Amino acid sequence: MLRSSRPSACLLSSRPPGTSWSAGEEAIHAHTGQAEAESTEMTRPYIKRLSFTLLDSITDKDPMVQEQVCSALCSLGDAQPDETLHACEEYLRQHDKLAHPYRTKILRAMETVLSSHIHDLDKDTAGAVILLATSEMTRTKELDCDWQQAAGSVLVAVGKRFTNQVMEEVLSRFQPGMLPHSSVLHTLANLSVSNAFDMVPFLPSILSTMLPMLSMAKQDALKVVFCGALQHFSESILEYLANLDQAPDPTVRKDTFGADIFGAYDVLFHHWLQSRDAKLRLAVVAALGPMSHLLPSERLEEQLPKLLPAVLGLYKKHAEAFQISKSLGQILEAAVNVSSRTLEVQLDALLVALHAQDRVSLCSPGCPGTHRVDQKAGLRPGSKICVPVESSSPLVMNSQKEVLRCFTVLACCSPDRLLAFLLPRLDTSNERLRVGTLQILRHIINSAAAQMEAKQPFILSSMRLPLLDTNDKVKRAVVQVISAMAHHGYLEQPGGEVMVEYIVQQCALPAEEPEKPGPDGEDLAADSVRAVSIRTLYLVSTTVDRMNSVLWPYLLEFLTPVRFTAALTPLCRSLVHLALKRQEAGADDFLIQYNANANLPSPFAMTTRLLVVSSNPYLGDGRGAASLRLLKVMHQNIHPFLGQRWETTMPMLLEYLDEHTEESLSLKEWEEKLLMFLRDTLAVVSDNIWICQLSQEMCKQLPSYSGTPQEKNFLYKCIGTTLGAASSKEVVRKHLRELLETARYQEEAEQEGLACCFGICAITHLEDTLAQLEDFVRSDVFRKSTGIFSIFKDRSEHEVERMKSCLILCYGHVAAQAPRELVLARVESDILRSMFQCFNTKVLGIKVETKDPALKLCLVQSLCMVSQAMCSSAQASSFHFLRKTELVTQMMEFIRAEPPDCLRTPIRKKAMLACTYLVNLEPALEEQTQADVVHSCLHSVMALPPEAEGGDGVGREPLYLDTVCALEDLLTRLLRQNMTPQGLQIMVEHLSPWIKSPRGHERARALGLGACLLEFFQEHLLVSTLVPFHNLGLLVGLFAPRCADTWTTTRQKAVGCVYSLLYLQLGYEGFSRDHRDDVAERLLTLQDGLVNADPTILFHTCHSIAQVIAKRLPSDQLISLLLTVFESLGDPDKNCSRAATVMINCLLKERGNVLLEKVPEIVSVLRAKLRDTQEEHVLPAAQHSVYLLASQHCEAVVSSLLGSPLPFDSHTCALWRALAVEPGLTAQVLELLLEKMSKDVPFKESRAFLLGSTADRVATLLPLAATCALYEVLSAPSSGTVVLELYPQLFAALLLRVSCTVGVQLPRNLQAKERRSTSPARAARNLDPCREGYPQQMGHQIPPYTNSSAVDALQALLLRSGSQDMLRCVELERGWELLKTSAGHEDGVAQLASSMAKYAGPRLPPVTKALACTQNSVYEIQRVTSTAFLAELLSSNVVNDLMLLEPLLDNLTARLKDSSASVRRLVLRGLANMASGSPDKVRAHGPQLLTAMVSGLDDGDEPHSPVALEAMVGLSRLLDLVEPWDLRLVLLHTTIRIRPFFDSEKVEFRTASIRLFGHLNKACHGDCEDVFLEQVVGGLVPLLLHLRDPQVPVASACKFALCMCVPHLECAELAAAFYKYLQEGRSVHFGEFLNSTCKHLMHHFPDLLGRLVSTNLFYFKSSWDDVRAAAPMFTGFLVLHAEPEQKTQVDLEQLIVALQLLLKDPVPGVREKAAETLGRLVKFA
Repeated sequence: MLRSSRPSACLLSSRPPGTSWSAGEEAIHAHTGQAEAESTEMTRPYIKRLSFTLLDSITDKDPMVQEQVCSALCSLGDAQPDETLHACEEYLRQHDKLAHPYRTKILRAMETVLSSHIHDLDKDTAGAVILLATSEMTRTKELDCDWQQAAGSVLVAVGKRFTNQVMEEVLSRFQPGMLPHSSVLHTLANLSVSNAFDMVPFLPSILSTMLPMLSMAKQDALKVVFCGALQHFSESILEYLANLDQAPDPTVRKDTFGADIFGAYDVLFHHWLQSRDAKLRLAVVAALGPMSHLLPSERLEEQLPKLLPAVLGLYKKHAEAFQISKSLGQILEAAVNVSSRTLEVQLDALLVALHAQDRVSLCSPGCPGTHRVDQKAGLRPGSKICVPVESSSPLVMNSQKEVLRCFTVLACCSPDRLLAFLLPRLDTSNERLRVGTLQILRHIINSAAAQMEAKQPFILSSMRLPLLDTNDKVKRAVVQVISAMAHHGYLEQPGGEVMVEYIVQQCALPAEEPEKPGPDGEDLAADSVRAVSIRTLYLVSTTVDRMNSVLWPYLLEFLTPVRFTAALTPLCRSLVHLALKRQEAGADDFLIQYNANANLPSPFAMTTRLLVVSSNPYLGDGRGAASLRLLKVMHQNIHPFLGQRWETTMPMLLEYLDEHTEESLSLKEWEEKLLMFLRDTLAVVSDNIWICQLSQEMCKQLPSYSGTPQEKNFLYKCIGTTLGAASSKEVVRKHLRELLETARYQEEAEQEGLACCFGICAITHLEDTLAQLEDFVRSDVFRKSTGIFSIFKDRSEHEVERMKSCLILCYGHVAAQAPRELVLARVESDILRSMFQCFNTKVLGIKVETKDPALKLCLVQSLCMVSQAMCSSAQASSFHFLRKTELVTQMMEFIRAEPPDCLRTPIRKKAMLACTYLVNLEPALEEQTQADVVHSCLHSVMALPPEAEGGDGVGREPLYLDTVCALEDLLTRLLRQNMTPQGLQIMVEHLSPWIKSPRGHERARALGLGACLLEFFQEHLLVSTLVPFHNLGLLVGLFAPRCADTWTTTRQKAVGCVYSLLYLQLGYEGFSRDHRDDVAERLLTLQDGLVNADPTILFHTCHSIAQVIAKRLPSDQLISLLLTVFESLGDPDKNCSRAATVMINCLLKERGNVLLEKVPEIVSVLRAKLRDTQEEHVLPAAQHSVYLLASQHCEAVVSSLLGSPLPFDSHTCALWRALAVEPGLTAQVLELLLEKMSKDVPFKESRAFLLGSTADRVATLLPLAATCALYEVLSAPSSGTVVLELYPQLFAALLLRVSCTVGVQLPRNLQAKERRSTSPARAARNLDPCREGYPQQMGHQIPPYTNSSAVDALQALLLRSGSQDMLRCVELERGWELLKTSAGHEDGVAQLASSMAKYAGPRLPPVTKALACTQNSVYEIQRVTSTAFLAELLSSNVVNDLMLLEPLLDNLTARLKDSSASVRRLVLRGLANMASGSPDKVRAHGPQLLTAMVSGLDDGDEPHSPVALEAMVGLSRLLDLVEPWDLRLVLLHTTIRIRPFFDSEKVEFRTASIRLFGHLNKACHGDCEDVFLEQVVGGLVPLLLHLRDPQVPVASACKFALCMCVPHLECAELAAAFYKYLQEGRSVHFGEFLNSTCKHLMHHFPDLLGRLVSTNLFYFKSSWDDVRAAAPMFTGFLVLHAEPEQKTQVDLEQLIVALQLLLKDPVPGVREKAAETLGRLVKFA
């Protein structure tokens, strides 16, 4: 073959015949007219500018911005591909020194544009791009850099259409005699792969030019590139030859390339394959694979003896074998295609090497132990396993696929030799060898099915040994092989059933089987053997139709054997599917011939098995539902009558299971449903023979469930149900006798099951059941001396006791289940007699009671059931139970016999339950017997150590809780028989010793029982006539001191007892049971306070409890209460003793006026008990003395006391309170104190020595002392009457006094005294609120202020005036704390006014009148306080009721010109409050209100005036209520005035103005809409952008305003979008929402584009990052949805310049959005 001296020309001339330079280009140019050329000329500079702007930002440091720039370039390219590519090409040429990473990104963007628009590209652009890419590709000598790859990718993209131009440029750099650039080879290779049809005609010349270069290549890296090129060339040639019918030149043949390929093969195989470079060797072998298909046949046959060993030898040198295996498979396919004889010679070596590779690829590389595998396989140690790749990695999986592909090739040509090699390897000790062999076997069964069909019996017989393997990996592989066999008919051969049984055996493996590490420390596969087997069984039975005849009905044989229990769920699912298929085929195919299949379970065995395993439905992956579904499907094979009935009942059971989970399902309820289903089934069948056979089968299966007690228990119930349905008494007796003789009495669960069986059977066969039990009791089993003929002679005494226990239980269940009318007649004569006969043992004729606790427990439990049965009978009321006292006495003996120091058995509980039922029966118990029962039961529970229930009631044992519940039931049942105060007292007296016990846990238990008894008494109290609760005081006195017990539970229970007693008193007074008393209900609130063990809090709570008691206790019970509480002063619990003193004092103070006749007695007792408590005697005397003195000389006493040193000590405070004893005296004292408080100035200002410093306000002494005194007098309870008379003056004076003390310091002498004072007795009241409760920290001195005393006095005033609700309301809102601070004073005043309007409305007129007189005060703070109070009143509707609205409005509007901005602001707030308090009056005062608000908007010159803010907030509240005409007058002015606040720096101004704008939109309707529309359009951009405001309130206000604006635009689509995205509480996807909004705006309002864009430009300079990023995004979306003809509205020059500036923004997100918008501007090109 002649070689051209001009390879380029030669290559270009070797195009396929019939092709032209570029048919596509000619078509494009044919349609390119003059108009298009002009458009292109106009567009090019614009696109170029956009592109250059974006390209300048490619060097951004943020990767996200770089990606967005590239994306924007692609967007430009989508619209104008030629211009964008020209711009990129020109930019790269102009910026020659641009760093490689950025050049790479630009080239990648160009590739993306080319890939999408290659068919739109013109020839000139393609040529420029080709020149650029070629230049970029070869500028550096580096190999395999991203830059070169990107350039090459551009050439490949262009080459898909402009192949000739690309080849011309590339081949110019591919000259003979010179080594080409590596990127040139890469590009040629990639071109051949991407465009085989156009490239293959060039390949003969390319190969002829390349061959001499191979010998010139010296660098291994370049050789690797040559190998890759040859590999891709060969693959493209093979693809071309495989699709000749579609090829442009169908005359091309393989022979055309044979010589050149062989020449290349010679160099690669004989020279390069021997290299030490592993990468080069892999590249060589990757090329040899596809090249082998192009070698001439004789050459391939000649080379195979050398080629195959060489490739196999590479396995020893390379850890990564994927490429080797892939090429080997290609070589083998080529050899088979030419019918090579060499394969026969090389086959053994091939099999050995491939088998080793397959099992190595199955192992987890890098695991210990694989080194030995390599040695045995003949591999170099560490050659394969050292690679740290997981066995599930794609690389290993692909390698395994290629190895298996090789086996497929060999199986097709030599199946016999392959099987002869593989099957013996199933019998080896190496686990990996066995697993690998099985995997290969599975693969060839699937891939070479035709060749393996004749070998099926041979393969089946070879599987015997693997079936016995115990290794999990081998088991998984065996299951997979069986699955493949099933698909190809293997299991239809003889011996196939063995494979099916193997699958079922694996399904029956324990479900909880943990996956343990293997012997070599490797981890097993993720799927367990059981899971794989379950999936396989289901797939085979549902998807392989040919397996139906194999599996049906064969799988039924596995249902009943116990060893297959764990496989029941998958078995049932498969059988259901198979059965349904059979049903579809016809009845004959579905009905089972049991006679012809002896191994199949009978219908009775199947029914029993499936029903029993369903009792625990969620076990075994939900076998309950699966079993029931199978049972439903099999109804025809069970009984012909069941189909219709089961169609109704079975779905209900399945639905019940679906509604529950394993945690929520009650097994008891589920078993009841199954038994009901069984009863219903038996009733439908109604065939005695069938039922008897079923019962026989059930009894037969009993031994099978010895390992599952719960299921065996259920089976017993099923037997009882079935026997109950049987009509043959003989069969019933026979089975009952057999059950008694064969039961395993040692197992407690079986005893319970047998007893349940007898109970259920007794429902219909009571006589037979009792007869069988009687016969068994009389049998030799209970005789000490047994004869040689006794069948029980080998039973031990312990076993006999177990039998007795079981029989006693049987009697109990019989009594509980049998018909009540039959049971009563047999209780004493048969049931109880037989039970005690079993329980009592006679020795020499003397009855000896057993000591076996289990037997006792069974007796007690059965007696409980018998008693319950008797009580529930309809004839129970007329039934005279003679043995009642005997049984109760027996139960008491059992209880007393229990150890007092522990609780091990439920005997106590069961015995008390039995007594609970027995006490209801006649005859009634004697009083002494009842007392003994209560005493014994209480002692058996109360005396238990605290460990039985956990410390302080925490962590209680369930048995203890059940025992306490039983005791409560017994005591309440006894109380029920005497529901009188006397009966209640008797029960409480039994508890009294335990209530006063020195042991805390005993007191806690006793209080719990007491609470239970009182609640029961209250619930069941029926008062027919009004009678006195004569012992109320006694009972309350017993429980009340326990409210301070050291045990928390005792304290809370004690409060509950007092609570119940008070309601009992109300009941006896005639109140209904559902009546709720406010005073008594307060005890529930106080109960929570008893959790805190702090003595101060505890005794304060006790005082409050005593107050409640005092308010609700009848007068005649007070003395008995006091005398009982006096007894508690000596209580062993010191807390209770102290609580008794608190309660006594409280009761005397609250109710002493009714104790006139008893005062001497009370005082005498107090003096006797409190003799050592001196304060209790001295202080009252001193108080009385002050009272007498002040009655005569009030002014002097007041003056003297005011002269006492501040702060007042505790004694002085007590003396002040003594002056409030008598109302007349109190009135004089209060008037004097008000005069003293207002006589002097409230404070004096003193300036520090530094000029310009703020003056300090220091309180004056006289007003301060008068304020403290007022508090002490007002604190006295007896001052209430006078307080009501002087309430307006007191309230106004104290409120203004509070305002004058805000921020005021104490005089210096008092500050020093405060610092020195440490004794609480010395300073009962601290004048410093900041230090009161807030200690000094870190050495900082907190300035002392004076307003604590004024606030306290105000609180005392409210409390004493009966405004507790008002006081509580302010406290809950922390209003008192706010009143004391400068920042919160106004809010505190407002809360005070609000609570007064709510709770003390009638007092407002005189209070407002008093405050109105202070509006002209010289002190600004007083004006502020009074204005704040009056303003808040307008928020309440009470001002209308009191006719205060007009005076308040006049008063407030008069202050609009006040010199204080705070006063003016509060006036506006008050006027706006009318929207809340008097909305119906707003319309009448609309002009006045709007005028005030608008004037507030213009208040002062301050840009952030608080008055303006208040005006905006107020307008928002009022707009909906004023007349539209009034609003129209101020609408435009208001909108224009608030617009600047949209972008205010202060969040509250932005929020208020935007929300007001929304309200203006909402209120605007009618004629004003046209006027307002312009404002809506102007505000649209700010509102949308401020959705990204960093402050949540602003964004929320924008949502509201936008929703209010959108109706004015009259665009339904836009409104729908707003309402969808802007719902309150829903997070907004801003980009999606903005995109949708812009779409609708541009569709309906295209003329707004320019205005919206220009407004957005303003926000390009916003100080908020998110808003600044949102503005260009908004602009971009507008452009995206605008029409090209609208570009005249936009100043593109200004917009591009602004976006260029944003590309330099410090925030990456802003730059990213700017780049994105620039990309969208292509629309205006």
